[in-house]
Amino acid sequence: MTEAARKVAQQAEERLEKVAKNVRESFDRVTEGSFTDKVKNGAFADRADHGTEQGRDEARRREKGGSEH
Repeated sequence: MTEAARKVAQQAEERLEKVAKNVRESFDRVTEGSFTDKVKNGAFADRADHGTEQGRDEARRREKGGSEH
C-alpha cells in the first residue's frame, strides 16, 4: 500500500470513529442515558432470549401440523 493510500485509510478510520462517537452521544441524549446505563449495569444479562423460545414453539407446532400463529 502506498503512503498516500495509508493516509487516506487512516483519515477515513478517524472520521468513522468520530461519527460513531457522535452517534453514541446522540443516542444517549435521546434516551437520556438510561438504556446505555442499563446495559452497562447488566440489566439485560440475566434475561432469556424469548425470541428463541418463541421460534422453537412455532417449529414444534409446524412439525405437529398446527398453525404457525
